[in-house]
Amino acid sequence: MIQSVLDKTKFLNVDLDISSKADLQPLVSAMGRKVSLSFVGRVKRGFQAHMDLAIGNPKSPETAIVQYCKLIQRLPPEARELWDAAKTRTFDIGIEAPRPNNYFWSAISAKAIRATSEVNAQIAVTVYGPMKKVKASSKARKVAPSI
Repeated sequence: MIQSVLDKTKFLNVDLDISSKADLQPLVSAMGRKVSLSFVGRVKRGFQAHMDLAIGNPKSPETAIVQYCKLIQRLPPEARELWDAAKTRTFDIGIEAPRPNNYFWSAISAKAIRATSEVNAQIAVTVYGPMKKVKASSKARKVAPSI
């Protein structure tokens, strides 16, 4: 039996999530077209930015993390100061696990861990449970409401 793509556990992407006391718009602007922005703005008493790499789907978490780190290393000084002053800098690896008993395995190399450390960020993993809707069976018995 062929397993559908919707039934496979898979790597989705790595999001970059930043929180700061300072406005992050100049940092996001400095990253330019290399990122696809989900949100940048004020959240309660601080600021947040959430983005993905704009290059499409990276092949692995490691590939995305290394690309983010290179981008951060090349930031102009003003943008790098905003990065360094942020409260949190997280590379969040997204995994979709659409059904029980499936797995996804990936290693993060010393190179990617070292690069993450050099930009003072952390690595997180988010596993998303089943996201597809299951149609009710047409053979399902209709039950009359009890009176």
